[in-house]
Amino acid sequence: MRDPDGLLARAGLRGDPNRDQHFLVDDRVLDRLPSYATAVGADTEHVLEVGAGTGALTDRLLAVGERVTAVERDPALVEFLREEFAAEIETGRLSLLAGDALSADLPEYSLSVSNLPYGISSPILFRLLPRGRPLVVMVQREFAERMVAEPGTSEYGRLSVSTGHYAACEIVETVPREAFSPPPAVESAVVRALPRDPEYEVRDDAFFLDFVKALFTQRRKTLRNAIRNTAHISGLSDPEAVVDATDEELLGRRPGELDPATFAALSERALKVGRW
Repeated sequence: MRDPDGLLARAGLRGDPNRDQHFLVDDRVLDRLPSYATAVGADTEHVLEVGAGTGALTDRLLAVGERVTAVERDPALVEFLREEFAAEIETGRLSLLAGDALSADLPEYSLSVSNLPYGISSPILFRLLPRGRPLVVMVQREFAERMVAEPGTSEYGRLSVSTGHYAACEIVETVPREAFSPPPAVESAVVRALPRDPEYEVRDDAFFLDFVKALFTQRRKTLRNAIRNTAHISGLSDPEAVVDATDEELLGRRPGELDPATFAALSERALKVGRW
């Protein structure tokens, strides 16, 4: 395996915290990341990596995957990767996608393993999760804890419900600041997300997710007030009709107290009576 410190030295680059650029340099963590996917039998035929950096994780993914597509937007890093991995690119085992993963035309893939830039963790995840492929991602620890939070906890929110709509998520490792160069201000965590159908049904995924988003903007309000106050976010035409059709006990509760199945039932009612 390529030494991550050696890769940084050959690249002649330093991470830039102002650009959310922290390179993972702990060999042990790098070696473990692919194993969180292979341990559950994930298909490694085509692995997608978002934010390849200097290629330390890319190198490990090439050891387990038949093909790897690595996305990197920094032109200097793309140039370095093309030189460092020239042999793998020549054989077709590695494809470099130069550009922003938020807007680039991503290929079909069987698995994604990435050390995500903190600043774009959420939009990247919600670009990948609907594709229904296993994910192993390094994110900020606080973000990871919100991904897996249970109803009634302070961490539970829109991210918990929305992530769980697409996949079963678990934190498989926490990672100290010292594993990166330069060290970030916070700890990180590795989350494994395995796609599965939720334990409820909704007719319109987009409306369900917008409805959840809307209610959590007023998480300290009762549902009665949250429904009334957020029609501009949820897209409801008649929020009052939704209030009138909802059980009084439920209306007195707050968004953070509802499990995903209750959100789903409420959104179905809202879609039926409150949206034209």
